[in-house]
Amino acid sequence: MMKINIKSILTGACIVCVGFSAYAQDKVWTLEESVKHALENNISIVQAQNTLLLNEQDIIASKGSFLPSVSGSAGHSLSVGNTELFPGQFADRTSNSTSFSVGANQTIFNGFRLTNVYKQSQLNLETNQLELQRIKDDISLNVVNSYLNILFNKENLESAKAQYEFSKKQLNQVQELVDAGVQPKANIYDAQATLSRDVQSVTVAENNYELSLLSLSQLLQVDFAGFDVEVIDVVDPSAELMYDNVNPILNYAIENRSEIKVAEKNIESSKLSTEISKSGFYPTVSAGYSFGSNVFFTNLTDTEDRFFQQLNDQKAHSFRLSVNIPIFSGYQNKTAVAKSQIQEQNALLGLEQAKLTLEANVQRAFTDAKSALRAYEAAKVSLESQELAFSNSEERYNIGVMNAFDLEQSRLRLVNAEASLINAKYDFVFKTKVLDFYLGKPITQ
Repeated sequence: MMKINIKSILTGACIVCVGFSAYAQDKVWTLEESVKHALENNISIVQAQNTLLLNEQDIIASKGSFLPSVSGSAGHSLSVGNTELFPGQFADRTSNSTSFSVGANQTIFNGFRLTNVYKQSQLNLETNQLELQRIKDDISLNVVNSYLNILFNKENLESAKAQYEFSKKQLNQVQELVDAGVQPKANIYDAQATLSRDVQSVTVAENNYELSLLSLSQLLQVDFAGFDVEVIDVVDPSAELMYDNVNPILNYAIENRSEIKVAEKNIESSKLSTEISKSGFYPTVSAGYSFGSNVFFTNLTDTEDRFFQQLNDQKAHSFRLSVNIPIFSGYQNKTAVAKSQIQEQNALLGLEQAKLTLEANVQRAFTDAKSALRAYEAAKVSLESQELAFSNSEERYNIGVMNAFDLEQSRLRLVNAEASLINAKYDFVFKTKVLDFYLGKPITQ
């Protein structure tokens, strides 16, 4: 039989446990700091904020559409060559012509298109503000979930270390009993195998803890080197955290959640799109005004007035009023209205779908929370039972009534019960946070 070096096992296990505790902690993040950083730096949020800036520019542009367009022009032309002055009479003429003008055009009526475009641009801004809030809510929930996952894995790690310390102590006790001739030497090998399994469990727990830290650091988009979080004392939850009825949660969510408001805004926007399409059937009335003058010089005569004199003498005002009546547009206006009305129906269906989806999510979250509460309470009872069973097994083992294998099986059941309780606790806490999320309560507290 291969001889196992007890000293090397203990030394290696200590290195595993101590080495990870020396993990660099250049920056310890609190839950509030993590959520705040994510909301300020997440790429999706920054993109949504840029969309709001674009919407603001659209509003400015739509406002400007109500104002007259003003333009000015200046030109000069030079003509060289033969020119027919009179029928059959040509002359070599060089002429210079200069003109200046300024004009304004104003849309008076175009089927309320400008008004509806302005309303729609405002509505787009409001819709994207709600969409930004929805993104922020989702990211906040993801950060809280990742943070709780770190705490969960850290508690699992502490439990694994405690089991390792117990196994190390147990191995020392067995060694003493074997040396005293009270127990057979085979018990040492069982204790060594148990310690080896606990070393492996510590390693797995450490790896899970590191991965959960990495996941949150990537979510926050910060460097993983030296990243760590503040440990929050997540006390054992109680049934008081659970809501008695899902209806208040559902009613609040339907009235206040951003996804419902976004769907409602989409309906308003689609109706405005229909009105904008209908404007194509209305006549367009516009008015214009221009003021200008011109100057002309030729080499055939030297009697022209001076430049500024001509400019003053030939100035003129021009007024224009036009009405453009659509008669036939190749079905463009008709199909535009029809398509807009179809979009209205889709927007109405989108609202119904949003309500159904939200209701399903809330109902699922409420059911999950109830199941998590039952699982947590069952895990507490199971742990209490396993603690009593293991205590009894230890006493029986110490008096020689139980062998080492049966003691180890009892200990494994206790370890599994502890792990189940930790998992059930954090699962229930997060599920209640999801319900708080749908009720609009702060989820970082």
